[in-house]
Amino acid sequence: MIQTMVLLVDDEADFVETMSKRLTKRGLGVLTAYSGQEALEKVDRDGASKVDVVILDVKMPGMDGLETLAALKQKHPLIEVIMLTGHATVESAIEGMKRGAFDYLMKPCNLDILVGKVDQACRKKRLHEAKILQARAEMIALRRGD
Repeated sequence: MIQTMVLLVDDEADFVETMSKRLTKRGLGVLTAYSGQEALEKVDRDGASKVDVVILDVKMPGMDGLETLAALKQKHPLIEVIMLTGHATVESAIEGMKRGAFDYLMKPCNLDILVGKVDQACRKKRLHEAKILQARAEMIALRRGD
């Protein structure tokens, strides 16, 4: 079975360290970033194929979560993003969903709920990847006249 890899992005180091340990204990692979810019660099460097789901804080200095979400989805549309915030507003939730977030959870969130959302998001990503591979195979078959 392929391990789900998450990228946890939050400017609060204690939160990242604690959540990283908790997610790892649940069997997830965890990469971390402490800013939106660092998250984008890691996805670009490590390749989008390595990261299945990004868990992204909304409120961060510099590039905030909504800006990071937009940049991630523009360059890597198959990566699913779960937004996390302690400062949720209906407006930011709606904006996050418009920009392609898979879901939106309040901090502190129930770990079982978060892990369930990560699993759902990963399944969605893998389903899209499978559909793309199938479409490519069909295109090749059509070109060969099969």
